[in-house]
Amino acid sequence: MEGLVSSGINPVCVFCCKKHQSLFVPSSTLHLKKRNNIASGIGVEIVKHSSPMVVVAAASSVGGAKVGHFENTIPSKETLDLWRKCSAVCFDVDSTVCLDEGIDELAEFCGAGKAVAEWTARAMGGSVPFEEALAARLKLFNPSLSQVQNFLEQRPPRLSPGIQELVQKLKANHMDVYLISGGFRQMINPVASILGIPKENIFANQLLFGSSGEFLGFDANEPTSRSGGKATAVQQLRKAHGYKALAMIGDGATDLEARRPGGADLFICYAGVQLREAVATKADWLVFNFKDLINSLE
Repeated sequence: MEGLVSSGINPVCVFCCKKHQSLFVPSSTLHLKKRNNIASGIGVEIVKHSSPMVVVAAASSVGGAKVGHFENTIPSKETLDLWRKCSAVCFDVDSTVCLDEGIDELAEFCGAGKAVAEWTARAMGGSVPFEEALAARLKLFNPSLSQVQNFLEQRPPRLSPGIQELVQKLKANHMDVYLISGGFRQMINPVASILGIPKENIFANQLLFGSSGEFLGFDANEPTSRSGGKATAVQQLRKAHGYKALAMIGDGATDLEARRPGGADLFICYAGVQLREAVATKADWLVFNFKDLINSLE
C-alpha cells in the first residue's frame, strides 16, 4: 500500500532585509543551510504577526563565496530577452524554493543527518548518479510513515526570500510555474499549496510505505528518481504544452541537466542558499537573490 502524506501546515517565511542594490547585481551571498545554524553575520529577529510566523534575517557583514570572479551575474541581452519571453518556469525545490535540503532535514529528524548530508553534497555536485545517491541516503535511515508525518508537523517549510513574490509575478505575466524536484511529494505538496501551485504541476519522487507504515522504498518510475530525470520531466512538459520558451531555476547539477534540446532553453542558477561553483559557472544567469529576477520582468 502506498502511503500518502498531505499537510496544510503554515510556512515559516524568511525575508532578507538588506536593501537591494541594483537591478541585476546580486544583493547578497547568503548561505542559510542549517535550520539552527544561521550563517555568520546574520541577525535573526522573530516578528510576531498573524499566521504565518515571520523570521527576519538581517544581513550585515555576510560571509560566503566571492562573486566577483563569476561572469554571468549580469545577464546578456539575449538571456534577458529569453527570460522575459518564457511561457513556463520550472523550479527546483531544495535549496532553491526552500532554504533546506528536504532529505537532509528528514534524515536529521530521524537521527542520520550527517551521513545523509554527505551523500547529498555528492549528488548535487554531480559526482555520483542521482539514483544511486537517493537509494543510499534512504537506506541510511528508512523513514517510517509516522516519522514523515511527525516531521511535517514539527518542521514547516522554510521558503527562500522572495520566492512567493517571484511566483506571483510569474503568474501575473501569464507564465506557468512548475516544481521539479528530486525530493519527495509528501514534503513538496505543502510547499506547492503555500505558493498556489497545483499538484499536477509537481514532478517529484514518492516515498512508499507498507500497510503498517513501514518504509518500502521509493517509486522508481518517477523520472526525477534518476540522473537526467529533471531533463526528462521538462521535455515532457515541453512536448505536452508546446511551450515556446522555458526556464529552469535551481542550484544543482540535476537542474543544469534540464537545459538541453527539447528541454529548458535557459538555466538560471540560484545560489542564495548553496553556491556550487561547477554548476554556477555553466549557468546562463547566476543570481543570489530572487529580486533580481522579479525586477527584470516587465
